[in-house]
Amino acid sequence: MTEPKAGFLEVRNVEALYGQAILAVRDVSLKVEEGSIVALLGANGAGKSTTLKAISNLLGPARGRVSKGDIRWRGEPVSALSASRLVARGIVQVLEGRHVFPQLTVEENILSGGFVRRPSRSALSDGLEQVYTWFPRLKQKRKTKAGLTSGGEQQMVAIGRALMTKPKLVLLDEPSMGLAPIIVQEIFEIIRGLNRDSGVSFLLAEQNASLALKYADHGYILEMGRVALSGTAAELRARDDVHDFYLGGAQSRVPH
Repeated sequence: MTEPKAGFLEVRNVEALYGQAILAVRDVSLKVEEGSIVALLGANGAGKSTTLKAISNLLGPARGRVSKGDIRWRGEPVSALSASRLVARGIVQVLEGRHVFPQLTVEENILSGGFVRRPSRSALSDGLEQVYTWFPRLKQKRKTKAGLTSGGEQQMVAIGRALMTKPKLVLLDEPSMGLAPIIVQEIFEIIRGLNRDSGVSFLLAEQNASLALKYADHGYILEMGRVALSGTAAELRARDDVHDFYLGGAQSRVPH
């Protein structure tokens, strides 16, 4: 892996509101270095999804906004870029809940992710085959309507569609939610492989701290919309308070 570069993604003292009064994120600062996997941990409602949506400029549809602070992607404020322009610049988010177009086939769903780059037909085909290399089971289901596939397959479709944008950074929101442990392990192994072999960076919002810290380089723990703890994955795993409050309950869910 190449030496990480500072200034890849920087979130500085960000506060985010829904409506005019509901404060979801308070004074959050974090960074993702190029070539890394970073875990954003915390219980449901801690502010993980809001933080990801603030980074990818997707708070607007939920009547949310960044009210304070600064988010910079390679030195440029993301507030100056629309969500679609951010995708074109290399940031893509996979939303919580495995969003697919249920009436479209698996292959049509994946291909839809490539159009933001306006690729040639051959480049689109090459990208599709690369996704099938990463997710072989999707090739077997390529002609099946996405709504008829399993939850794990839909999560793979959503990630595959995001990868068609040729991202530098993927924001993954709760990738393990509702999935069987063996499927979760398969997805996280693919994430690790993409990071190692293709240099794709990841920011993972995940309730299952034990699982996420197994794969991440660095972690941040959110509580009530604030960063309560941060450190390398090894440092966080070694802390007694983290183990007691965040790892103990999830330990039985970690795939081995």
